[in-house]
Amino acid sequence: MSRIGRLAISIPQGVEVKIDNDNTVTVNGPKGQLVKKLHKDMIIVNENNEITVKRPTEQKRHKSLHGLTRTLINNMVHGVAEGYEKTLEINGVGYRAAKQGEKLTLTVGYSQPVEFVDPVNITTEVPTPNKIIVKGIDKEAVGDHAANIRAVREPEPYLGKGIKYSIEKIRRKVGKTGK
Repeated sequence: MSRIGRLAISIPQGVEVKIDNDNTVTVNGPKGQLVKKLHKDMIIVNENNEITVKRPTEQKRHKSLHGLTRTLINNMVHGVAEGYEKTLEINGVGYRAAKQGEKLTLTVGYSQPVEFVDPVNITTEVPTPNKIIVKGIDKEAVGDHAANIRAVREPEPYLGKGIKYSIEKIRRKVGKTGK
């Protein structure tokens, strides 16, 4: 058995999970609603306020789908109950971020500022000019939006300038040495 797949998912108070016959899982909670169609071979059971995922056979494909399906459902339940958050930091002289309505504006050394519009169900906050917080209920969408923001100016190893995750460590390189 899969170590991840065999674990039961406990449903917190205020969260409602509905599973259709075609393995479409709908999760409603205080933060919002998520709907995802999962693989049709997996057996998803909702009993006694717990969700369990079972696989029909011991084929390699079913073994790999077992843990994945359980993790996707767990991420949906956690997202509608508590939400997800990624924090980015901006390092560099003159590098900053600003928020106007739904638009995030990054000034990171290019001739023009780079603008992002918040996707559906994703919010960005700029508590200080060098810090960006991306929040949402869908773990995948939060990660994608944070990665797109980081890709505008990835941190470089010599001076450490750029946009990085707050938990990320940049390995610094030694520059050229003159005689």
